[in-house]
Amino acid sequence: MASPKLFAPLKLAELELANRIVISPMCQYSADVHGNMTDWHTIHLGNLALSGAGLLIVEASSVAPEGRITPGDVGLYSDDNEKAMARMLESVRGHSPMPVGIQLGHAGRKASCQAPWEGGTQLSLEQGGWQTVAPSEVAYQDDQRPPKAMSLDDIEALKDGFVTSAKRADRLGFDLIELHAAHGYLLHEFLSPLSNQRDDQYGGSLENRMRIVLEIFDAVREVFPQQKPVGIRISGSDWVEGGWDLAQSVELAKALDARGCSFIDCSGGGLDPRQALDVGPSYQVPFARRIKQEVAMPVIAVGLITEPEQAEGIVFSGEADAVALARGMLFDPRWPWHAAAKLGASVHAPKQYLRSQPHTLKGLFDV
Repeated sequence: MASPKLFAPLKLAELELANRIVISPMCQYSADVHGNMTDWHTIHLGNLALSGAGLLIVEASSVAPEGRITPGDVGLYSDDNEKAMARMLESVRGHSPMPVGIQLGHAGRKASCQAPWEGGTQLSLEQGGWQTVAPSEVAYQDDQRPPKAMSLDDIEALKDGFVTSAKRADRLGFDLIELHAAHGYLLHEFLSPLSNQRDDQYGGSLENRMRIVLEIFDAVREVFPQQKPVGIRISGSDWVEGGWDLAQSVELAKALDARGCSFIDCSGGGLDPRQALDVGPSYQVPFARRIKQEVAMPVIAVGLITEPEQAEGIVFSGEADAVALARGMLFDPRWPWHAAAKLGASVHAPKQYLRSQPHTLKGLFDV
């Protein structure tokens, strides 16, 4: 019986993953008011780091205080942020060999909101919210206060923020950086003509709308060690007529590939509440499949990937090089173990858990 492709190694730049299962960044909205990680993050990420996946990516961490989605979002813009992350990483890495990356981003006009379990609506200034920023003065929803259109000086400050956070990520020893240009947050807002109505070098044509993403990639790539991967997550489409779409995503992917991007993670939507999509198993995989036809860098697929056979089919058929799971990993934090058991592969487990191996599955744990 051939070994499952899902459990074959994969290289991103010089980083070798033991398998092709990636744990997606997942916001926890559980930092303190200054953007510092708390004990929750150590428990949450420590649990996921024992799962046997090939890579764990820490939740979207803002490069500026105003870039947080909620007051409980994690930041990597201050010395205190860095110290709190260092404590988490020391604990997690003391018990897991899994590579750990970080997603860097800025929420743009979708910042200054309540946590989802509190309603998720925009916080007023009186409630402790703050003035949001965006490419143009276009609110995400009609009932929200408009964001401030970013000046050229603001854009330069944003680039500096990404660079500074990338340097912090390197000091912390993160193995990888993923830039967040998806889900309607700031970099995605620059890409989409629905949210970007600028008439300068950062708006209008596709070349101009892609400019800030490419400049930030180049700037981060320059300061993060070359052997460590720098990749990106994009939304393949806004699913709104006249918005960002797959054809434009292909052009962005090709431009990033030419610059030495280490991987591209293909998600979708999040920019406009009018989005019309049919959610179902593998519903975003077509983005990865199309982009993989055009680029040399590894491509990661997402989108209701829940079953081992489904994941194996995606990588075996060449639709993508890896799959990323988010909510499925929260529901089943040992998903890679169960996938290995079902597909006839082996997976890493901590020595404290080796006795949990079922008698009928000898060889499941790679000791």
